[in-house]
Amino acid sequence: MTDSSEVDARESQRRQAQREEPRPPGIRAFWKSLGPGIVAGAADDDPSGIATYSIAGAQYGTSLLWMSLFTWPLMMAVQTMCARIGMVTGRGIAGALRHKFPRPVLVAAACALFIANTINVGADLTGMADAGELLTGISSHIWVIALGLGIAIATVRLRYQTIANGLKWLALVLLAYVVTALYVGPKWSVVAHDTLIPSIPASGGAWATIVAILGTTISPYLFFWQASQEVEVEKALGRRRVADRQGADAHEIRLRKFDVGIGTFFSNVVMFFIILTTALTLHRAGLTHLETSRQVSEALTPLAGRFASLLYTVGLLGTGALAIPTLSGSAAYAFAEVFDWRQGIDEPYNRAPGFYAAFVISVIIGIGLNFASVNPVSALYWTAVINGLLAPFLLVGILIAASDSTLMQGQPSSMLGRGVVAATAIVMFAAAIGMFVFH
Repeated sequence: MTDSSEVDARESQRRQAQREEPRPPGIRAFWKSLGPGIVAGAADDDPSGIATYSIAGAQYGTSLLWMSLFTWPLMMAVQTMCARIGMVTGRGIAGALRHKFPRPVLVAAACALFIANTINVGADLTGMADAGELLTGISSHIWVIALGLGIAIATVRLRYQTIANGLKWLALVLLAYVVTALYVGPKWSVVAHDTLIPSIPASGGAWATIVAILGTTISPYLFFWQASQEVEVEKALGRRRVADRQGADAHEIRLRKFDVGIGTFFSNVVMFFIILTTALTLHRAGLTHLETSRQVSEALTPLAGRFASLLYTVGLLGTGALAIPTLSGSAAYAFAEVFDWRQGIDEPYNRAPGFYAAFVISVIIGIGLNFASVNPVSALYWTAVINGLLAPFLLVGILIAASDSTLMQGQPSSMLGRGVVAATAIVMFAAAIGMFVFH
């Protein structure tokens, strides 16, 4: 058996050789090196996020625009910490937490994640199907089956690098919401005031919306997805064993910080413009009670024009295609690490049956939810609220893992990063308490 000191020495030599290799210059090489951070940030603006931000704008106007500025550093710190755990430990979040918490706790967390994500998948598919029906006239029930099965089959059959590249380009569809808001034409002095000067709500409904915004922005499924994608990147480079993936050089960490920074910034910019669009249209017209994404899109047509409605609808389709593999995949990764199953998008189905089964079952249940009489916007909204209640507990566990120098191979998260993540957990606990106190 190879002595552990020999493994450490070999790993150190490999990392040193990697640091000495010239880094390929140019925009194409830089774009190719980005990925997990961009995809995670863009997936954050899924139909659940779009519905939550639309409700925030429709019900409270521009008064919650400040949340888009407030959540960016929090989301960036959390996702950076999750990325660091994956890069340094060579494991996903659940795999790292196995070294700090008993299995029953992790099983409960994985089950909660699976349930919340599956509801989210169902609501996302419904939003996408409504958008498809609006664009084509084909029944949303046909769309939901076609989209769900198409996304599931593509994820099972395609290799990780193909999926990652596709998701990265899909992120560009979020620009539709920026264009929509600019097309409507906001009054920038009011926008600047409400963005830079926070207004603290006094009603339980507004606090619930803040919890929902926090939950859909700083989402548990993104914690698991971010770390697991770092593992997938390493595997794609041929580092199949955990020992081969452990540790990260300064350049890799800097690059991922930049990647996460861009992804989270882009995500929060889109949040800002969705709230702004619905505030300038739906709120101004008194349309505050929304039941479907289709209603939001149709309401935009007389208020902002067919072009704005079309962009909103296309954005729903693109973001759903981006988010569903992330939602179902994160739960599959969590179960695989808790139960020590073989995992990975590059694995053939017959070599990772448990991993793929968790993924496919989540999508199939999500398809089934479309045929139940569930209000999709309410489902998306309350899923975000649930995530906002669960996330701070997970953040405590992630913070404990990221602070453990042994688990983190002597590369724990910085004091500043730990401080911001701790503050994020406190803010989310406080928002949840506010929601119940002012109810």
